[in-house]
Amino acid sequence: MIRVAPGISIDDSEIEERFVRASGPGGQNVNKVATAVQLRFDVMRSRSLPQELRVRLLKLAGRRATQEGILIIASDRYRAQSRNRADALGRLLELIREAARPRRSRKATHVPMAARRRRLENKKQRSNIKRQRRKPSDSIA
Repeated sequence: MIRVAPGISIDDSEIEERFVRASGPGGQNVNKVATAVQLRFDVMRSRSLPQELRVRLLKLAGRRATQEGILIIASDRYRAQSRNRADALGRLLELIREAARPRRSRKATHVPMAARRRRLENKKQRSNIKRQRRKPSDSIA
C-alpha cells in the first residue's frame, strides 16, 4: 500500500509500469536500455479512491487520462530507470494529493456603485481622447 494522504492509500497492484526506450539524456545507453517509465493507473476501476476523488482526478489529469479513465504518466528525465520510476510515482501521488485537496467555495461579491461610476468615467475620458485624435473629415459623420 502506498500512502498518498491522510485516509487515502493506493494498492501497489493498481499501478502498472511499462519500460520503454527513452529519448532524453544518456548517450548510447538510451539506445540499449529501456530506462523510460510509463506508469498506468486505472482511476475509474480503483478500489482505493472514493468516487468524487476519481472524478476530480480525471478532470485534473486532462490529456494524461484516456477516455477509459486510465491515467498515464511518462518519465524519461533521468538516465537511470529507478530514478524515472520514482519520478513518475511522485508525480502520480502529487496529482492525487492535488485532487484530494478540498476546494473552497467562491463567495459571491458585487461591484460597488462608486467603482462602476469610476469605470464609466474613465471610459468616457478615453473615448473623448480618441475622438480628438480623429481627422476632421471623419468627425463629420
